[in-house]
Amino acid sequence: MNSKFMTAAEAANLIKDGDTVGLMGGGGGLMEATHVFEAVQARYLSTQQPRNLTVMHALGIGDKKTKGMNCFAHEGLVKKVIGGHWVWSPAMQQLALSNQIEAYILPGGVSSQLMREIGAGRPGLISHVGLGTVCDPRFGGGRMNAAAKDDLAEVIQIDGREWLRYKPFPIHVAIVRASAADEDGNISFEHEAANLDAQSLALAARNSGGTVIVQVKERLPKGALKAREVRIPSAWVDAIVVDPAQQTSYDIPFDPAFSGELTGDARAASEAEDHARELAASQEAFSERQAVARRAHIELFNTGKARPVINYGVGVPDAVAKLIAARNEQHRIYQTIEHGTYGGTLMDGVLFGYARNATAMLDAATQFDFYGGGGLDVACLGFGEFDTEGSVNVSRLGGVTVGPGGFIDIAQNAKKVVFCGTLAAKGVKLQTGDGQMRVLQQGSVKKLVKQVDQITFSGPQGLVRGQEVLYLTERGSFRLTPQGVELYEIAPGIDLQRDILDQMDFVPLVAQDLKVMDSAHFTAA
Repeated sequence: MNSKFMTAAEAANLIKDGDTVGLMGGGGGLMEATHVFEAVQARYLSTQQPRNLTVMHALGIGDKKTKGMNCFAHEGLVKKVIGGHWVWSPAMQQLALSNQIEAYILPGGVSSQLMREIGAGRPGLISHVGLGTVCDPRFGGGRMNAAAKDDLAEVIQIDGREWLRYKPFPIHVAIVRASAADEDGNISFEHEAANLDAQSLALAARNSGGTVIVQVKERLPKGALKAREVRIPSAWVDAIVVDPAQQTSYDIPFDPAFSGELTGDARAASEAEDHARELAASQEAFSERQAVARRAHIELFNTGKARPVINYGVGVPDAVAKLIAARNEQHRIYQTIEHGTYGGTLMDGVLFGYARNATAMLDAATQFDFYGGGGLDVACLGFGEFDTEGSVNVSRLGGVTVGPGGFIDIAQNAKKVVFCGTLAAKGVKLQTGDGQMRVLQQGSVKKLVKQVDQITFSGPQGLVRGQEVLYLTERGSFRLTPQGVELYEIAPGIDLQRDILDQMDFVPLVAQDLKVMDSAHFTAA
């Protein structure tokens, strides 16, 4: 029997011209097969092969410099990218902007679930997720530039209701990452900080007649893994690359708190350290971020649920998560993130997607099943811009492909959506901390616009679904109503006309009982 173990260079040689390659990972190096990615890049730079790949990934992968998707950002190496989130690879964004590749986006959850459907041999993914957004063929079909011509989905009707059918396609090569492989080729995720879509991606490639390449840190003896520790069976695996230098993240060699392996006293001590860190972080210089976070915090507990299920996005929602942790209120909510983890202390910035001392880790496709079926009570998300219909754009800003990540899956399915952000951008100067919010200099970029550049969340669809939708900013709070977007709160110290209405490209409804927000939100204490 031939061994499945090989070098990264040998694994890279398994990829053929024109192949569709499925990748996995998250920002900061989360479950990224960095060693294999770099081998594919090295092969291309030395031989100009493979060429004209189609690359698919559900979440953002890279470091904004040389790692992750940046390894594939070479004209000629790829011809088409279907990416959930693009910001970790400015080089790939530039290829899309200059139409050197066909650029598409899919919701992160849809990508993970579509891989599962492809692997199961079903006719694609039939889902309500994406209706009324850029992924709907009536609003863009997932196309992000002029070079992209295909619709990734079609509208169908079942029992009089509209659905999107995301079209299946074969996965010729899957490049996934795990912790260990035994001599037979069974794969374990034991030391990983998430599961992501590794299993779905491997399944898709295996049953497409393709090749499954797995990067691991350890090679174990035959029989070393318990049956329940095996997450990808040997029967699905074609090639295994051992990278002894594999790390939890780009900067963290290994931390059992991220892989959820701590128990008992060790876990209690680690959680105490986490709480101390979050408490210290909450004492940083007070700013508009903390003010908006305090206002959003109220909405998490205004659901009618004793312990609501919550999801946080990036940006200002980071500050909401930190506030919960600093106040030691994790027991009051069920905290989730789309990467598949529950509980713990959430990381932010380049480590978004990591959680220290998580209480559970699920596969991403299963997590998105839970969201899609209505299990999420509140989503606290950022916004790039929103418009008169209450639609939100986070996926294309300034003409640059950003991608939604899990935003569409989450925003469309939460019973209550709390969008958090600043009212304007670029050049804004604000002063707060004494119970007031003052605008010292207005921004040159308005984020409240007549019509968003791209619909990542559909306000009209939100009304149809009966969602409660709020838009919280440092100057005022807005809500979605059947008559349009309504301003219902104003921050103390803010002039309604000068600081809000004049900084918008549309005229909102203004509540007759317009309230002034609690000054405590704006007090540095």
